[in-house]
Amino acid sequence: MDEGLELISEIYDIEIIAIGRRIRDVRRLKKSYGDGRWRKLKDIADVRLPDGTVGRAEIHWYEMTSVGRKELKIKRLII
Repeated sequence: MDEGLELISEIYDIEIIAIGRRIRDVRRLKKSYGDGRWRKLKDIADVRLPDGTVGRAEIHWYEMTSVGRKELKIKRLII
């Protein structure tokens, strides 16, 4: 997860961006976290940034069932 990124709301309407070999970083993910069926996902959630600012952002992350969510990052802030 991004340093200091805190999810304030739940992530509800999740959209799958890519699965398995369609993920550009799948080799790195398998090497770092283990082999399995990786998915890249996105959604919009309320977040608290490191400076204390609260806002809505598009969040992207990787996920595998046995490992959970990894490498959450803000793709863009929504005004």
